[in-house]
Amino acid sequence: MEKTKKSTKRLKTAKELQKVVTDYYLQCISAKAEGKPVGWMPPMNGAIEIFYAMDLQPVFPENWSPICAAFGLTPQNFEVSENMGYSRDLCGYLRNIIGYVNGLMNDKNSPFGGLPEPDILLTPGGGCVPVMKIFHALEKRFPDAAVFSADLPQVAVEDIEEHHVAYAVSEMHRLIDFLTQTTGHQMDYERLKEAVVLSDRACELWDEIMSFRCHIPVPFSAAEMGIMFVMVTLQGTQTAVDFLTRVRDEVKEKAESKTGVIENEQIRLFWDNIPLWYNMGLFNYFEKAGGVVVAETYSAAWSLRLDVSDPVRALAMKSLMSYPLVSCVSIDKRKEMVLKACRQYHIDGVVFHRNKSCVPITLGQMEIKRELETQLGIPSVIIDADHMDERNFSVAQFQTRVDAFMEMIKDRKNDLQ
Repeated sequence: MEKTKKSTKRLKTAKELQKVVTDYYLQCISAKAEGKPVGWMPPMNGAIEIFYAMDLQPVFPENWSPICAAFGLTPQNFEVSENMGYSRDLCGYLRNIIGYVNGLMNDKNSPFGGLPEPDILLTPGGGCVPVMKIFHALEKRFPDAAVFSADLPQVAVEDIEEHHVAYAVSEMHRLIDFLTQTTGHQMDYERLKEAVVLSDRACELWDEIMSFRCHIPVPFSAAEMGIMFVMVTLQGTQTAVDFLTRVRDEVKEKAESKTGVIENEQIRLFWDNIPLWYNMGLFNYFEKAGGVVVAETYSAAWSLRLDVSDPVRALAMKSLMSYPLVSCVSIDKRKEMVLKACRQYHIDGVVFHRNKSCVPITLGQMEIKRELETQLGIPSVIIDADHMDERNFSVAQFQTRVDAFMEMIKDRKNDLQ
């Protein structure tokens, strides 16, 4: 397996994704050229639908990092940020985007034409610390951009109360007022309702697509995870709904015809933590031993159903709940989510990615590993890596651990027969 390798995709719709991605980034570049205000923001928040409803262009610097990794640009970006004094121990997303805006951003040969400079920065007051620090650095890099400092309480999903929601609703209205004053664009509340309906429909389709992974054999694997791009960048748009409808139809057809990812599916695997964006091809490595990664924690983070009857409240709830479902979740909750998924998807083994670049969603893996074995009798293996920095990943070590792990699972399954 090469050090940097794309995954092998079987879905026709996954192969269509290239056009969706290209069109999105061309849309970002065109917006800037046409004078449409461009706003940079973190993913997973209710501002996305607000921007589309107000005819503003949202851009997601965190999402740009996987693009850089896929194109092999992260080493250059890391060199820039590390020369600026940023430690290799920091989040890879942070180091990559800071390196990019202070280096390759001025290179016209960047993938898809690169990112347009922001007119607006939505600096988050919640989520993981690196995301907040990314935007603090961006404020210094783009001093002419208008800054909206968002503020949301950091509470677990199960602890959200009405006063938290009321405060989040007030923040949504404050954002709308800020955007109106800054850009001159007015909020069209009918258009906002349409955006929320489309966003909810995209989440409904996403949940349906994921449900087909319970089928044996599984109709698609983690190697196709790029389809989640529309869930990050295009929620609230017809483009996302149309694309996901095509994905759903194809996956449903494969499930009903019992067409699996590989001819002889023997081992169903679960992947914990973020994928290695610079080497998605490793998901195909399991296939030589009859294994398929049928589910993962990361894909579950991007679906959150919305109450379309009250669009502003729905987006306030989305902003409150999104990060606690991923990086601010308790170890007990993570354990509950992983064990539930392993039951739901008929998992034979779990691969824990011990991620040097994201400690918050790596914490608790040893405890979850023990619970998997004691409660469900499911074995697991730990892979040391980094979702952005390939210097922290050894292909040889990965192959050695995976080979032994797959052999062990086969032996256990044979003993139970």
